[in-house]
Amino acid sequence: MTDHAHDLESVRAATERLLTAAAKMDNAAVTQSSRLPGWSRGHVLAHLSRNADALVNVLRGRPMYSSAEARDADIERDAPRPLDVQLADLHDSAARFQEAGAEPGDWSRTVELRNGVTDAAARVPFRRWVEVELHHVDLGIGYELEDLPGEFTEREIVFLTERFSGHPDVPATSLADGTHAWSTGRAADAPEVSVEGTAADLLGWLAGRRDGSALTVHGGPLPLLPPL
Repeated sequence: MTDHAHDLESVRAATERLLTAAAKMDNAAVTQSSRLPGWSRGHVLAHLSRNADALVNVLRGRPMYSSAEARDADIERDAPRPLDVQLADLHDSAARFQEAGAEPGDWSRTVELRNGVTDAAARVPFRRWVEVELHHVDLGIGYELEDLPGEFTEREIVFLTERFSGHPDVPATSLADGTHAWSTGRAADAPEVSVEGTAADLLGWLAGRRDGSALTVHGGPLPLLPPL
């Protein structure tokens, strides 16, 4: 059973780490490229703020975004803002998310996210934790996959391997980091491919943040994963 209260506290701590690190930038750094193709650091910060508000909508039973076009337009509108405005927005939107998370409700209920995706309400705080942690890495300001909390890394690997589980275009794959083991891909009596590496490198590959070149692969080439 997902502990949404624990995850809300984890989101709070991750947000504080992000705000503290981002405050060391200047306005010029905000306009520079992030690690996400086509996005500046300002795009990443704007997305994080608007995502917090979008997940408030989800928790309160409203559409996550009014449309995909509106989501993209809001990010483009907010990306050029100076650092102090970005940080204030990120702080305030994060506070609104925490307030929504503190409201009493049925956390076992099903909620709808983007593109018809549904999930239990109790999983929404973890989804926000994913946004904050991975996009902190995407900023390219000294926070790396190796710096992520161990609990987060393990849970996100589980989440992503489950996401690709049963996918017909992904071969049956076993993953191991020397301590834990996971499986993903299409159903098979035995794995077609085995992938080994550090937890950070496995997460980076699964999340599209690394090309997998640091991983050891047996049984065939490293599987090509569909976009998230």
